[in-house]
Amino acid sequence: MARRSQQSGGARGGQQRRPRNQQRTGLDNEGIIPQLARGVREVESAVQRGRVTSSVRAKFQVVALLAREERGRVKTDADIAEPQRAEQLKRLDGIGTILAKTAAREPSLFALLDEGAELSFDAKELRREMLAAAGLEAPVDRPVAPDDVALAAAERQVVPLSVTRRLLSHPFLRPDYTVTTPRYDGPRRLVGWELIEPLLESFERAADGASACMALPEPESLRTPSGLELMKHQAEVVESAGAGHRSYLLADEPGLGKTAQALLAAQAAQAFPLLVVVPNVVKANWAREAERWTPNRAVTVVYGNGADLDAFADIVVVNYEILDRHVGWLGEFGFRGMVVDEAHFIKNKTSQRSQHVLGIADRIRARTARPLMMALTGTPLINDIEDFRAIWQFLGWIDEKQPRTELMVKLEENGYTPIDRGFYPSARQSVIEMGIVRRRKVDVAADIPARRIADLPVELDDELGRSIRDAERELARRLLERYDMAIATRRSGQKVEGIDHDLVRQVAAWEREDTTTEAGGDNVFTMMRKIGYAKAGLAADYTAQLARSVGKVVFFAKHIDVMDAAEEVFAKRGLRYSSIRGNQTPSARQKAIDDFVTDPDVAVVVCSLTAAGVGLNLQVSSNVVLAELSWTDAEQTQAIDRVHRIGQEEPVTAWRIIAAQTIDSRIAELIDSKAGLAARALDGSDEEIGSSVDIQLEALVALLTDALGNRR
Repeated sequence: MARRSQQSGGARGGQQRRPRNQQRTGLDNEGIIPQLARGVREVESAVQRGRVTSSVRAKFQVVALLAREERGRVKTDADIAEPQRAEQLKRLDGIGTILAKTAAREPSLFALLDEGAELSFDAKELRREMLAAAGLEAPVDRPVAPDDVALAAAERQVVPLSVTRRLLSHPFLRPDYTVTTPRYDGPRRLVGWELIEPLLESFERAADGASACMALPEPESLRTPSGLELMKHQAEVVESAGAGHRSYLLADEPGLGKTAQALLAAQAAQAFPLLVVVPNVVKANWAREAERWTPNRAVTVVYGNGADLDAFADIVVVNYEILDRHVGWLGEFGFRGMVVDEAHFIKNKTSQRSQHVLGIADRIRARTARPLMMALTGTPLINDIEDFRAIWQFLGWIDEKQPRTELMVKLEENGYTPIDRGFYPSARQSVIEMGIVRRRKVDVAADIPARRIADLPVELDDELGRSIRDAERELARRLLERYDMAIATRRSGQKVEGIDHDLVRQVAAWEREDTTTEAGGDNVFTMMRKIGYAKAGLAADYTAQLARSVGKVVFFAKHIDVMDAAEEVFAKRGLRYSSIRGNQTPSARQKAIDDFVTDPDVAVVVCSLTAAGVGLNLQVSSNVVLAELSWTDAEQTQAIDRVHRIGQEEPVTAWRIIAAQTIDSRIAELIDSKAGLAARALDGSDEEIGSSVDIQLEALVALLTDALGNRR
């Protein structure tokens, strides 16, 4: 593969960025002020529509910060003529006025105006993007030294009470230092050679399509201890771990079951307690998959400061975003294995996130002989072969300067030095045999179904998520009131022990038909729309990860605001996309389709579920993201069939984004049950095929039944 470099979006036409303190002249649309004016209008518009998302808050804070910095520069820059200074200050005053009015409309934004307000990771990235778009030199972060990371993290670190109790209950827990270090007694040809760059270069020199998968043993069985059945390519990795292999860069394409492989490899290696570090968007999914594949192992998820953490569990799942609070105790906990999901997140070794992950990994290796270390990613390389460095270091294959002992022994045994032509293919193979596993869908097509739906539960743990759960409780309360009133006004005198399920269905039907709910209340339709919008950013983030890994992705949503929110994320991530909506002209629609199908740089097509669910051929992709649930399985199937159709050469995976702990989960179950009913009906059963009304009614029945059960 050829070495690639990523050009900044801020450089245009080969122009170089100008230093921040350099005089800026030219037209009114040059420099930072036009960027700030555009940004503040976008924030103002979002707040007026009531869409105060995390990205809107970040943009508000960054605009305020840059406007403050620019005002100070303009006032003190002696090279600016007075008329120009007055004009620029006037424009900055206008931006400040809009910021103030916007904050008055949304008071929670006032806290972001404080000079001491901390910039989030997204805000820092946005600041760089705005400066780059203005043709300015973005601030260069000083490389973060491990001691700096430890000091900064110590200020925010917590030790959950459950962790303290576990450590006190194991006062004599000692490190395991029993390890056999590989020995090499032959001639040492590589002493003094710089080897990291040649190792990276060995992957650049490989021919296109060259295999990047270690030799894996044939599995003795595809059955798991819990009775589930693995696909052959999954069982190979589990068999390898059972045979003693302990480090893997598991780079299978999305959809090939990396989560199950990691969990069962830990089971085979007895690598418990196991630490799993993941992006927030898949945290709930890891907990669910652990319960499914390793039911004999307790799993706990770290939220916030860890108040609800069960430190006696075998599997601890934590997301990158809160790692800085828990890095202290995680390194001393006694983990015997560590899994890093979406491992390309740590490619920037100077970031605090990467330093935390690498530091914990080193401390685990210092306490445990041959721990199981697994880096999972469908995207091992994002921009450059250098992205391998941090992952190899996490796995213990290299350190900052040279290969570690096991890899060095392999390289010495090859008998080459970097001046020999034979060094590069043999070195590449040596690294692969350290534990690189890369399979594509097309490679294991016989193992996987031609079409499958994979649910990805996500946690809505922000303010919008909390408001959705409040609205769901309010809807349940209203249903209970209807039910109680019906019981109280019965004339027949009939009494039913327990829950009157016939009345439950009747009450649900009344609610379903009543579109005039009390002021401020939500019905099942508005609930699902709010949930769809709350999921939009998470669904778009996952889509972006897929696009980076496997190429083109089809993104489906029901509502325009969800499509808008997703497209905002794609633009921010630098992904080109096309859009298919119901209000397009035929020519605009066809252009959007052609762009996605024929332009290799268009990574995502954002489709309206109703406008694009039929009549399209999008088999250039084999991955579909369903950001919102349909009301029928038929509508869902029609969307998937835009990809799963004649001409499709790869197995198709539809990723269905489900909001955990909301009515969204129940509706997904109902859709699936109705899908089975529809299949039986089409095969000759007398059962009727379910409709959208059935799903809506059954969702309300389930909500009321649960509320009645909780009240008893």
